[in-house]
Amino acid sequence: MPTFIRIALPVPLRRKYDYALAPEQPLPEVGGRVRVPFGSREMVGFVTANDISPAIDVNQVREVIAVSDAQALWPQPLWQLLLWAASYYHHPLGEVLVHAAPIAIKQGEPPSYTLVRRYQLSSQGEATEVTTLQRAKKQQQLFAALKRGAMSASSFREQGHSTAALKALQDKGLVEVHNCEPAFAPWHGEAHTQLQEQPHALNREQAVAVGAILGMVNTGKANVWLLEGVTGSGKTEVYLQVMAEVLAAGKQVLVLVPEIGLTPQTVARFRNRFQVPVVVLHSGLSDQERLQGWLQARDGHAGIVLGTRSAIFTPMQNLGLLILDEEHDSSFKQQDGFRYNARDLAIKRAHLEGFGVILGSATPSLESLANARSNRYAHLTLGKRAGAALPVKSGLIDLKSQRLHNGLSDQLLSVMQKHLDAGNQVLLFLNRRGFASALLCHECGWISDCHRCQANMTVHQQTNTLQCHHCGAQRRIPRQCQSCGSTQLITRGLGTEQLEQAIQTRFPNYPAIRIDRDSTRRKGQLEDYLEAVARGDYRILIGTQMLAKGHHFPDVTLVSLLDVDGALFSADFRAAERLAQLYVQVSGRAGRASKKGSVLLQTHHPDHPLIQELIQNGYKDFAQSALLEREQAMLPPYAAMALFRAEAMDKLAAEALLQVISDKLHAALDSEMPEVTVIGPMPAPLARRAGRFRYQLLLHAAARAPLHGLLQQCLPELENLAEARKARWTLDIDPQEFI
Repeated sequence: MPTFIRIALPVPLRRKYDYALAPEQPLPEVGGRVRVPFGSREMVGFVTANDISPAIDVNQVREVIAVSDAQALWPQPLWQLLLWAASYYHHPLGEVLVHAAPIAIKQGEPPSYTLVRRYQLSSQGEATEVTTLQRAKKQQQLFAALKRGAMSASSFREQGHSTAALKALQDKGLVEVHNCEPAFAPWHGEAHTQLQEQPHALNREQAVAVGAILGMVNTGKANVWLLEGVTGSGKTEVYLQVMAEVLAAGKQVLVLVPEIGLTPQTVARFRNRFQVPVVVLHSGLSDQERLQGWLQARDGHAGIVLGTRSAIFTPMQNLGLLILDEEHDSSFKQQDGFRYNARDLAIKRAHLEGFGVILGSATPSLESLANARSNRYAHLTLGKRAGAALPVKSGLIDLKSQRLHNGLSDQLLSVMQKHLDAGNQVLLFLNRRGFASALLCHECGWISDCHRCQANMTVHQQTNTLQCHHCGAQRRIPRQCQSCGSTQLITRGLGTEQLEQAIQTRFPNYPAIRIDRDSTRRKGQLEDYLEAVARGDYRILIGTQMLAKGHHFPDVTLVSLLDVDGALFSADFRAAERLAQLYVQVSGRAGRASKKGSVLLQTHHPDHPLIQELIQNGYKDFAQSALLEREQAMLPPYAAMALFRAEAMDKLAAEALLQVISDKLHAALDSEMPEVTVIGPMPAPLARRAGRFRYQLLLHAAARAPLHGLLQQCLPELENLAEARKARWTLDIDPQEFI
């Protein structure tokens, strides 16, 4: 009788599949990989149970092609996290597992280190004296270095040795070349050793925060601290001093940041402070780079792992602390495919593995503040800026009484001139890349809309293209109207490209730089720009949200938000929270060192309650009011939500699919689930994207349990709907976006 195993495959189905092992094949552990036939193709699957009785006729069970791993890929606590994530987000386990692993793992390749070339002396070389090479200085220099020990290819290059000298020594039989696994130096014990950057003296608030965390951080318990600190208050120094103690105890630290752009400066801070290996994991790396970092973290060779959202799934040998910086940022929520929230998974992982979590932000999410209120998290506050930094002075510019020059008011231009003449830097924030929001015909009113989306195409003058920022479609800017043939085409709306041109014309003596996704596409470009800004090469910074998150610009004394009025009237209940966070985060780029900073907000609605609350009372008071409103309106964090989305080429097919799902959900509701409300189906705010019509169905409940119970009951049936052949549906638990 063959042995049977159950596996999860990376397919959009929540069921699992049974396969038979050949007698000569080893029994893989749960969490290992196998290669199996699936339909007419081969796939890599993950073992979820072994030595089972198959759920189907044994004669119909197909055989495993090959066992890739006899051992589990993930340690048991992390495997439990992955199972929990698949269950909580109601997502197919196979797709969850491939999302959590490097590409090479998904493809079935063995998780192995890239071999490195090493040079070492042969037995003949060991017996040879250095003085015998006196007449060949470069050979003698290399030979002497190898006498001190073997040398990697990277060390060979760094020390500037000659390849000709190496070849000569090889030809003489004195040196051998070997390909071997990299050698990792142990870092435990001296992990807290400071390098060129010494710890900063803590102010009273910082000292209290560090003391509170250190009192519990190495206890092996899942403590969570919400570290709320105004911008420039020294949250990073708190992180560093806590990390020093954790690393000194021989434990690893995982740090999550919302954007790739924040990793270079963060890595620099870590490497300046600690004598431990730092590994970086994010989507900007090659597949091999990510695999090598993943292995170093798993095997304990990395003391610090720094990554973006998906790094939450990185296995670590001895994880002692997880820091989630800018915890409020929506980038921590995956918006497609496996729609998980890295912040919430960080807390769950801490409970499974027993380590501490620091959630840091100047503008904590309302969810985290609610958890702090209910004592699930310890709440630590830093209310003062660190060092000599002073509070930022805030002001409003009423655009109704101002002339505008490419989005810049007379008042703002005058203030900019004063700051620039004083030798300072100015940051202009405009969260709209491109040259203009739309191209239109002056004769007939035609607008350059996307043929595949219910949206206008953005004008990108530098590439002479119209681009859709929703589906990525591009086309050349037309010379005449596509409706009436007129050549009277004009642009409407301001983008960062146009603003950059206007600034260069208005302030020709002050170099300006634009930092957005378009200008930083090349690998390393963002780092180069940030270094140039730090050197003072540029005096005016123009940017989108990329510049609002965590960057330190000590010479920026003036920040202006040019156009945020659209968020004041959004139908999204989270819009006010996001605008408040954006305002505070952007404002925090000013006056971060010894220079006094100012922020000016341009608006047509200076009397709007949200603007007035932020200017007069700050984020803390806003958050208290917003939490009260959410509680009264029964909105998250005081309620649970799930969102079904359907897409189809045919509008009626998308609506019909969600109507059937709605009917199934209503039929399943009973007296035990009275608080679950099904709303819809209804068109999505962006009703058409990438050529597909989009509908939504919202589930709302007073608590999570009945909502998840309803989904658990209905999802198996929903996977087999006939209507799903013409439309596709997805499920988003705790949705952050409704567009």
